Amino acid sequence: MSRIVLGVSAGIAAYKAAALVRLFGESGHEVEVVPTPASLNFVGVATWEALSGRPVHTEVFADAAQVNHVRIGREADLVLVAPATADLMARAAAGLADDLLTNVLLTARCPVVFAPAMHTEMWLHPATQHNVATLRSRGVVVLDPGVGRLTGPDSGPGRLPEPEDLAATACSLVENPTLSTALAARDLTGRHVLVSAGGTREALDPVRFLGNSSSGRMGVALARAAVARGASVTLVAANLAVPSPAAVEVVDVSSAAELADAMRQAAPAADVIVMAAAVADFAPDHPQQAKIKKDGDQPLDLKLTQTPDVLAELVGSARSDQVIVGFAAETAAGPDELIALGTAKRARKGCQVLVANNVSAGAVFGAATNQGYILSQSAPPQQFSGSKLAVAHEILDAAVAIRERED
Repeated sequence: MSRIVLGVSAGIAAYKAAALVRLFGESGHEVEVVPTPASLNFVGVATWEALSGRPVHTEVFADAAQVNHVRIGREADLVLVAPATADLMARAAAGLADDLLTNVLLTARCPVVFAPAMHTEMWLHPATQHNVATLRSRGVVVLDPGVGRLTGPDSGPGRLPEPEDLAATACSLVENPTLSTALAARDLTGRHVLVSAGGTREALDPVRFLGNSSSGRMGVALARAAVARGASVTLVAANLAVPSPAAVEVVDVSSAAELADAMRQAAPAADVIVMAAAVADFAPDHPQQAKIKKDGDQPLDLKLTQTPDVLAELVGSARSDQVIVGFAAETAAGPDELIALGTAKRARKGCQVLVANNVSAGAVFGAATNQGYILSQSAPPQQFSGSKLAVAHEILDAAVAIRERED
């Protein structure tokens, strides 16, 4: 069982952090909450203890025999500060140790994540931006705040990211601590990433369609991962079964033709294109304008036509500096056949990277985890297995590696 330390500083968004304790517990992690004394004006000790099932310490000299100011940081697998106020980040950047939480930050040798939350003017102030840059230069992951409604009538950047997004990022770091390097460096800053997600639906009539089992979880994870690494992201979303992540531009589509059109329009501005959507290969030749009625026991004959090959079109019109990632959902007898099928498809489509999944027996679609192989034009097959967010970062690692070689 991994141990996550949740630091809570004195911002009104502290109430959202309560949901994080529940989410971490449901994911099988042990949580120790370390609130600053001032944060207890927003959420009290009793709440944190009830949610975490552990005693909560706020003072350096409480239970001195346990040496908590050293023990907590040393025993942590991850430290997440949410919300992280401007004051807390300033003290952390200066290396101060004037309360229990800042002591924990100095003793932690695991990934450390700050989720800022404050008014827009405070976030944009040169002092705060300098402190953020300092923390990132030391390998600390400082996420960008969300944009939206703040305390009172104000709106703008400074909103605490949603607990579900924070929990997903934190859990992926526990799963793969080396990921903190890419997140701290924000290696996709200044890049535009275009991702397709979900499954297309091809209308038979006004109430029926041909579709597939894709939930969109993998594409959404890729969009979320790209945002965390500093990219601006456009998500072409086809009938998602999960919410779109915050801080991305979402283009909703339904059919393969609509998805193809949206990708064509967005592709010229992209540096990295990821075709994670499950696009129908066939569509009804003539969708009916009225609902198809049963005609006794007579069978229904359908004539299907091929839909556009979106991945091949994107590769055919790509700039030389664009990286294109494709997906292949295959039913293979084993790893060797999966790699062979994926390698052949990558060569046929012409994309630099292809992610091959074995979807036999209903695997992968709709699941929280993913497994398969990343097949790159410049590296041997890379096996992966884990949460879809952790896998998303491995896929982006492959894309970044190619961009760096081309640059």
